[in-house]
Amino acid sequence: MARRIELPLTPELTATLRAGDAVALSGVIYTARDAAHKRFCELLDAGLPLPFDIRGATIYYAGPTPAAPGRVIGSVGPTTSYRMDAYAPRLLRLGQLGMIGKGARSAEVADAVRETGAVYFGAVGGAGALLSECVKSSEVVAFDELGAEAVHRLVVEDFPAVVVIDSGGRNLYEEGRAAYLRSVAELSD
Repeated sequence: MARRIELPLTPELTATLRAGDAVALSGVIYTARDAAHKRFCELLDAGLPLPFDIRGATIYYAGPTPAAPGRVIGSVGPTTSYRMDAYAPRLLRLGQLGMIGKGARSAEVADAVRETGAVYFGAVGGAGALLSECVKSSEVVAFDELGAEAVHRLVVEDFPAVVVIDSGGRNLYEEGRAAYLRSVAELSD
């Protein structure tokens, strides 16, 4: 059974999450892919504010497709997270506490997650149409000219995810791989 989480995240809450926990996220998340992340860092380099308060924020690595008539949003599946690895540690150190995507992260991101008390959630790739059912509202808040890569503010309800890297540094991908290799070794003995 998934643990229900109300966003925004707090350090006290992220400290209770463990790699492997199934969660259902409700509240505000922001979509941003690599083009938007590059712009975030350009704004910061220029001494300008980000388009939303990064403190406690959860960023979903997704580029929503246009909504069909009568729908809030189109498909909104996760994109590959490593494309944001060059930018994520900086945003985490500014107070971002959550990331949602798919795939493994670099050692630098894992270290920044542990250092800042943040968390990395995994969402199911290929399930964008189903995930869109969890989106209750959507509005573009920055970089509209980027099309699908514009930053959207989404209000979600019971958005399913799994804790992949927890604030203590446990990494589900590493632990899962190690457990699998142990079981294979046991079978060959």
